[in-house]
Amino acid sequence: MNLAPHLSVRDSHLHIGGTDTVELAERWGTPLYVTDESRIVEKFRQYREALKRYPDVRVLYAAKANGNLAILRTLAALGAGADVFSSGELLLGIRAGIPPEGLLFNGSSKSREDLSLAVANNVPVSVDSLDELHQLDEIAGNAGKTAHIAFRVNPALEVPTHPKIATGLATTKFGIAHDLIPGVYREALECRNVDPVGIHCHIGSQILEIEPFARAAGVMMKIVSELTAMGVNLHFVDLGGGLGIPYHHDSDPVPTPEDYAAAVVPIFLEGIRKAGISPELWVEPGRSLVSDSTVLLARVNSVKDAHRKFVNVDAGFNLLVRPAMYDSYHEVLVANRAGEKPEELYTIAGPICETGDILASDRMLPRIATGDLIAVLDTGAYGFAMSSQYNSRPRCAEVMVRDGQAALMRRAETLDDLTATMVTPPWQR
Repeated sequence: MNLAPHLSVRDSHLHIGGTDTVELAERWGTPLYVTDESRIVEKFRQYREALKRYPDVRVLYAAKANGNLAILRTLAALGAGADVFSSGELLLGIRAGIPPEGLLFNGSSKSREDLSLAVANNVPVSVDSLDELHQLDEIAGNAGKTAHIAFRVNPALEVPTHPKIATGLATTKFGIAHDLIPGVYREALECRNVDPVGIHCHIGSQILEIEPFARAAGVMMKIVSELTAMGVNLHFVDLGGGLGIPYHHDSDPVPTPEDYAAAVVPIFLEGIRKAGISPELWVEPGRSLVSDSTVLLARVNSVKDAHRKFVNVDAGFNLLVRPAMYDSYHEVLVANRAGEKPEELYTIAGPICETGDILASDRMLPRIATGDLIAVLDTGAYGFAMSSQYNSRPRCAEVMVRDGQAALMRRAETLDDLTATMVTPPWQR
């Protein structure tokens, strides 16, 4: 198996960021998420370097991928903004040190409380409907403020990814149909308390081809030209994110940020040249920034011979739902025997009371015994972020490593945390 540069095998133990995963598991227990901060820094710098072909670029991290405050602080220190999808993500972004103008509040179903928070904090809003536009106009007016907005464009593009994460299809819930966009900007220009300063799209996630991004950029730049002719003063054009990663480590190489920039930036440059404007270019990577920075460590509870050889571990889809939800593939290693040759075919199963609680099926691995440590790779995006307390299982700790140092970035929940927000009805007292 090809390992990323921040992962290595020493004395048959898997190391991440130069730190022994076996020692980390012994120190903090399992299950355990472990993230290498330096890998995130490296990935961000790859985007920044690739996009240098235009001088005014802002990289907005898609905070939904992994909202841990330590990760947000790391990216904020590098100058990243953030695409946020809730009031919680908005406040985390601000707490991490991202300036309000570096955030974009995205989403198809924002509450009045969400919109009020964005207005109060001067955070730009990606508006998803005319209904939302008029609510925002009213809220901003009542607050004596002007809300800076973009509209999210639905470009009606088919993309090669799982249908549940294809967000630019004509049939999805996201955005406004591209042919209706000039009309909604006209309506926004008539509002007293909103200022349309940007335009936004996002076509999906885990996309492993560049051509769809180029097509989306072409649709967007045609609209940009129309809007400029209408008198809309665009300060930014946000082309979204969605670049995928190689979950199968031995598969063909996937597109890089350099490949993305080489295909998309020329289309953007030609579009703004024709329009006679020079807005900021915004992009929103998430998965490709953080996914391979992280491993999920799980302890083997038992090994069982049945129609398959099951390895029962202490982490399931309560902590990593992607395999159950999307039939997603993650590479796995036996972290304490990572240097040994594969000998048997195993299926890694979690502790959840669901038949679908399988983390990895039919993998050739070294001989496994109770007490061994399984490492699930590439779990930094949509891992802990999508976790739950299903079966009343407390969520696990998260650790960050950097240059041989290791520290908690989220403590493990306790059994008491399960009931901390529960209230006894008066008739049960």
